Amino acid sequence: MEIKNIFCVGRNYPLHAQELNNTVPSEPLIFSKPTHALAEANDREIILPKGCGEIHHELEFVVHISRSYEPGLTTDDLIDQIALGIDFTLRDVQSQLKEKGYPWLLAKGFPNSAVLTPWLPFEGVEAFGSSDFWLEKNGREVQRGNINDMYFTVPSLLEYIAKHFGLGKDDIIFTGTPAGVGPVAERDCLLMKWNQKIMGQFRVTLK
Repeated sequence: MEIKNIFCVGRNYPLHAQELNNTVPSEPLIFSKPTHALAEANDREIILPKGCGEIHHELEFVVHISRSYEPGLTTDDLIDQIALGIDFTLRDVQSQLKEKGYPWLLAKGFPNSAVLTPWLPFEGVEAFGSSDFWLEKNGREVQRGNINDMYFTVPSLLEYIAKHFGLGKDDIIFTGTPAGVGPVAERDCLLMKWNQKIMGQFRVTLK
């Protein structure tokens, strides 16, 4: 699948904002990643940068846009597929950038920083919200979330992103991470699940 733009939402779960001592924004906090950041969680090795400080996993619900946004189109009109993803973050680098008031791109946009599971057909926000999604690291659950706990809903994110950046066919949106983010290490095995279904898994290699 060709992906054109990768939009990401920061601080969209209040408990996650609290765990990093961040305030919840009054409107969506949007950033982006280059397409070079994409990687597939297909039971293989994923290489992450070594020597850059802590690298944190941020599990997210990801939506794929099927057509260009137009006012009046519904969420069902715009989204055709969903996946789970991990927004990997160079946390020490991000903290330094935030202190200087600089953009986050160096901490968020490195190769393999946007990991995606295989896609599933979109059956509606309500259907997906009927079950939690979660991340296991080396067999232990480390993050669990539900899109019903998001501060900004999927429909409101679609409208906001379209208004300020444009939203078109083959764009994707990482909709934010629940609490429980934390560091990964060499040979960690990460497994993403939703509704008791294994969506994707991979092993971390640091180079």
